[in-house]
Parts: sequence; structure tokens; C-alpha cells
Amino acid sequence: MNVTARYQFTIVVPVFNERENLERLEQRLSAYLTRTAAKPACVLFVDDGSTDGGGELLAGLCQRHLDFFYLRFAHNGGLSAALKAGIDACESPLLGYIDADLQTDPDDFDLLIPFAADYELVTGIRVNRRDGFVKRISSKIANGWRRMMTHDGVADTGCPLKILQTPCAKKLPMFTGMHRFLPALVQMAGGQVKQVPVRHYPRVAGKAKYHLLNRLWGPFNDCFAFRWMKKRYIDYTLGDSNLG
Repeated sequence: MNVTARYQFTIVVPVFNERENLERLEQRLSAYLTRTAAKPACVLFVDDGSTDGGGELLAGLCQRHLDFFYLRFAHNGGLSAALKAGIDACESPLLGYIDADLQTDPDDFDLLIPFAADYELVTGIRVNRRDGFVKRISSKIANGWRRMMTHDGVADTGCPLKILQTPCAKKLPMFTGMHRFLPALVQMAGGQVKQVPVRHYPRVAGKAKYHLLNRLWGPFNDCFAFRWMKKRYIDYTLGDSNLG
């Protein structure tokens, strides 16, 4: 059992080459921890093998805040791997996820928290998207394709602001690209999903990690992988046992 077991809510923040955003991220997250309704809460950064010196800055940042912790990959593993590492390490009842680019607001976790006891996943829907035209259109196409293939009924699967019940999160099968399918994975595992509108902001520092090709081609391919996995997913309910 690790230190996150002392908290009610752990915010997992995957980080890859976001050095320019770390100061703002520190300020916004530390301020949020002082006022969140889900107390006590902590932050778990997962450095996905950053090559811009951000990993070293994260270590120092966590020394300045008693409720900040980090994991560091030896090599870049991708967003799905970073998210899985955060889930594996989390021992608090609730687990949050937010991207390091601060295009969503940590304060909006408090919009999701009231529903977290009744839904295994509470996910944001980004309103008034502040992305460029190409990103908005590619995201709309990718979301539509995923809904058609997964039937999850979720308007904005890619919104990087989510809260999961940790026991459910630990049951989810995770492979490369599966971060795009968290609502469908939760439903596959028998959980319920709640959608809540949240704010969205333009990226003000650092560079986006996704472009037109990987924003469309990745989800297109991964949908087939999800469909294959869904047909073979093992789930069962015990009727009786004498194990004690």
C-alpha cells in the first residue's frame, strides 16, 4: 500500500515534454487541493519519459508540496501506458485524470465529484471548444467514429477531465490507444457513465502531441482492436464458494 491510500481522491496527470506548463500546473493544482470538496486529495504526476528536462523539474516540484507525488518512466511509453501506471499506483477510492496542458480546469473536478459515488466514471464534455478548426473537425470525426463502433453514447470521449472509482479503473484492460475508450471500457466492465459539461481553454504553452494523422488514424485502428477485445472480454459473477 502506498501513500495515496491516505487520500480520498488522487489526480493522475500524465506528463510528456510539458516543461513550459509545469509552473502553471503547479499553481493551479496546489490551489485546487486547498478547496476541493473531495478532501483529502493529492496529485500523482506520471512523467512519460520527458526529454525536455521536465522530469527533473517534477521531482523538485513534488518536494515543495506534501501532497504531490510522481512516477517517472525510463522511456516514453505513451499516454495509455502513463494512465495505466497512475491507475496501478492509486489506492484512494476515487481517481481523477487531467492533461498537463491545462486546456481543462482542475476546478471543474468539483463539477464531476457530486456524481462520483453513483457512477463508475464521470467524464467531462468540453463546451465552447477553444481549439483550431482542424483539431475540432478531426476530433468531431474521431468521436463520431468511436460512438458508431462502441455504442457508448458519449459525446466527448476524448475530454481529458475524468473521475473514476478506483476499483473499477483497476479492472479495465489497457493497451496502447485504449485511453480513448475509457467510457466504453467502463461500460464493458459493467459500470455506468455520467457526462457533465466542463470548460475548455486554448493551449497557451508547449506543443500538442497529436496532429491530424494520429488523431484520426489512431482512433480508426483502435476501434477495431476494441471491438475484438469486447467480444472476448471475460466477466463473471460468483454464485457460491466455501473459501471463507
